Amino acid sequence: MSAARAESRIAGFVLLAITVVGWGLNWPAVKVLLHEWPPLFSRGVAGVAASLLLAAIALGRGERLSFPVRELPRLTFAAFTNVFAWMGFGTVAMKYLPISEAALLAYTMPIWTMLFAWPALGERPTLRGVAALVLAFAGLAVLFSGHGFAFDSGKLMGVALALGAAVLFAFGSVTARKPLPLAPLVLVAWQVGLGCLPMILIGLAIEHPDLGALSPRGWVLMVYMTLGPMAIAYVTWFAALRRLEPAAATTGSLGVPIVGVCAGALFLGDPFGLREVVALVLTLAGVALALQRAPSPSATDPCTRHEADSHPSNSELTSRG
Repeated sequence: MSAARAESRIAGFVLLAITVVGWGLNWPAVKVLLHEWPPLFSRGVAGVAASLLLAAIALGRGERLSFPVRELPRLTFAAFTNVFAWMGFGTVAMKYLPISEAALLAYTMPIWTMLFAWPALGERPTLRGVAALVLAFAGLAVLFSGHGFAFDSGKLMGVALALGAAVLFAFGSVTARKPLPLAPLVLVAWQVGLGCLPMILIGLAIEHPDLGALSPRGWVLMVYMTLGPMAIAYVTWFAALRRLEPAAATTGSLGVPIVGVCAGALFLGDPFGLREVVALVLTLAGVALALQRAPSPSATDPCTRHEADSHPSNSELTSRG
């Protein structure tokens, strides 16, 4: 390996680490923010603001924001599965679940992608895939066994929302196959904007947010959520993908739930004992196995794309914060 290539890989891992920490810390940030603003409204406001910032960055790099009108249905579907469902459902789930449970349930999406690929694409699960399934669900069983698998109505709602986020994200990855004619940063700007705007509207209609309720701490968290995981982290993610192999990036992205769970324990006092550690190891081991043989993800999911040109090819399925 040449010195230049080695330096590029080191830079790639540094950028990947910034991405993982940025997305991971978003979990406790959202959890704290829920005490001041409701989930859909807060996530929607941060997302729309971040989408405008990403669009400005893309324009500054000379990238076009326009796209053929005929692509609007596919772009809207991608925004629903990749943003509205993933971010919206996942955020509401944290009203009812600790970070460890919400994050691990949400990050099972490669498992569901593998299962959807069987009927949709004819890709039968391999022995590796079966092992991934067993490990992931064993980890979840360990995680939820703490109180004898007792679920009240709130807990059931949280589990349903977190699983819904994972399942819909996976469904979008399998069903949307044709690349959209947009650069990755432009694609994520449109998806985040289109996916988060309905959150604001729904939040205003049913959550009735108190617009003056944010404390100084709440404003700091809103600024972080806008600039960190929903803007800067995407820029560093695409920069990392230019320097690293897809397998290295996808495996490294599994650090996101680890950072989230550990940060929740450190800053919020979430439980983090032997049960949580075992659950984390088993579930992420299963997800890592599923990623090794995951089908090519949706070309409309900007988190899975290389930024080599304006029409990058499919990469391996990864996750976001």
